[in-house]
Amino acid sequence: MTQAVDISTHVAQAGEELAAFIARHPKLWILTGAGVSTDSGIPDYRDADGQWKRSPPVQHGDFMASQAVRQRYWARALVGFKALREAQVSGAHRALAALEKMGYVEMLVTQNVDRLHQRAGSKKVIDLHGRADTVSCMVCGYHMMRHAMHSEMAQLNPRFAALDAGHAPDGDADLETDFSSFKVFDCPRCQGILKPEVVYYGDVVPPARRQAAQAGLEKSAAVLAVGTSLMVYSGYRFCRDAHAMGLPVASLSLGVTRADALLTHQWRAPLTPVLEQAVRCLEVR
Repeated sequence: MTQAVDISTHVAQAGEELAAFIARHPKLWILTGAGVSTDSGIPDYRDADGQWKRSPPVQHGDFMASQAVRQRYWARALVGFKALREAQVSGAHRALAALEKMGYVEMLVTQNVDRLHQRAGSKKVIDLHGRADTVSCMVCGYHMMRHAMHSEMAQLNPRFAALDAGHAPDGDADLETDFSSFKVFDCPRCQGILKPEVVYYGDVVPPARRQAAQAGLEKSAAVLAVGTSLMVYSGYRFCRDAHAMGLPVASLSLGVTRADALLTHQWRAPLTPVLEQAVRCLEVR
């Protein structure tokens, strides 16, 4: 039976209950989503009901097939990527890194592409959907850092580089204008399409990465989903698999999840203070 704690429940109670869950299942397989990074200034995709807050992100097929889609994507990224570039680790990232240092984490699988878990000190991390700070050529495999590509595009597009707009998830920007004049920087080696090393919607997680995450799950005692609605199948599938394996599945988030019917424990509460309280409780055990 799901043990639900409403968002209004005192943070201390949720943290103490989470600490008790972790202590009972010390080999945790943790899955994190965009909610972990909102305190770092990176917007998330969905509201508390699991619905889109804005238009869905770009589809892999559209990005690859359409020059106009790539112009729009890179123009907006040129404006919005600074939210990712300048983001600092949050208390939630630090608390999860602390849990690993205390020996409670078997594996941390993140759906985020911001690399903030690694910057916070987590070592056992799988970037399920890749990373946003690097790009590669879809033809020849040429690899370069994202900031270097943005520097090239800023020189090609000084008017766009000077624009400002609200930040959107994963380095996007809430910018709408005529993008037809934007000059996309293509692969300097073969002129192929450069794409962030991120799994876009409509693409698939590389098999080796998925298999590594699955292997970690099979060594774990329980699953804890943090800051994710689990609406994306690539993350939800692991909760489904854990449930089939008979593992406890818990969630800490602000709203509903796709896996609500599978959960053994659920805390709808603010992430950072609850995680920090859980760490404090575990430190005195």
